[in-house]
Amino acid sequence: MEKVAYESSAEVFGGVSPNVVAIAKPPWANKPHSGELERMILQLGSGKGRFSEVTGIPRSIGCIGNNRFILRRNPLSVERVKELIRGFHEAGGEELWLTNYDNVDYLLSMASYATEIGVPEVYTVVLLDDMDEVKPLEGVKVVVELEYSEENIRRLDEFEWAHGALIMVEGSKLEKLLGSKLNFGGEVYVDLIFPPSARFLDFNVIEVRRIFNPSVDRYHDCLAGTLAITADGYALPCPLLRNYVVADVSGTDIKGVMKKKRLKAFWTKTKDKIEACSTCPLRYICHDCRALEYQATGEVDGMEYCPMLL
Repeated sequence: MEKVAYESSAEVFGGVSPNVVAIAKPPWANKPHSGELERMILQLGSGKGRFSEVTGIPRSIGCIGNNRFILRRNPLSVERVKELIRGFHEAGGEELWLTNYDNVDYLLSMASYATEIGVPEVYTVVLLDDMDEVKPLEGVKVVVELEYSEENIRRLDEFEWAHGALIMVEGSKLEKLLGSKLNFGGEVYVDLIFPPSARFLDFNVIEVRRIFNPSVDRYHDCLAGTLAITADGYALPCPLLRNYVVADVSGTDIKGVMKKKRLKAFWTKTKDKIEACSTCPLRYICHDCRALEYQATGEVDGMEYCPMLL
């Protein structure tokens, strides 16, 4: 994946930017999208992260992080998970994100399987506390997830071989993070923790939502091409849009899921189709997280965190 320095944010916050690929948005937000299948986020368990489905997941990139979800039924079998990975590859998908695992060995075995069958880009998101159990695997891009603290940043240096780091940070500490000179040489994704209401925002919303993708007027910079599958087999347009089930993969293959009109509606979603965004002069350069808005307002087209309405 091409690295994109976020120099403008470093200037705004008065710091020296580390190797930051994305702030408050997934790393693929700066890439052009086709409106077809691009990536699959495959969850491998209920998860053991700090943020839960019950209390809310106020994370800008919680979609690729390890959270805690409620499983409605038993997890998919190992063989079914392999079938889904194989189906994703056969359908032309390129980015596979393996997340929300309960067991590191299971996570790594599925990552190894994906590389063996030829999936072009395989990512595993691993909690910092679990990294001692992980060794470099050929073809697997390991992303370390951690909460920002000086101690955790020092611990991150122990894993210089990792592809990237997903660093959760509160708004009040964002400037300090962006001003840090990290020894870690991999990609850095800044996972910003949002308050439950825009009234408590303590960071520059316009700056962190700004994107550089010139095709955002055509397709949504985050949702386009994204397919998420929960550990218990429900297909979603985003891992955090838990109530927007588009298919049940216990009885439907990947190609069948791709035909679902409800999923296609998210893949071809544009800012022009969101009423409050449709007349905004910034709509084509602004990244909006529909899942965060849904958590805050109960509406997938909610506008709680819109910088133009604050």
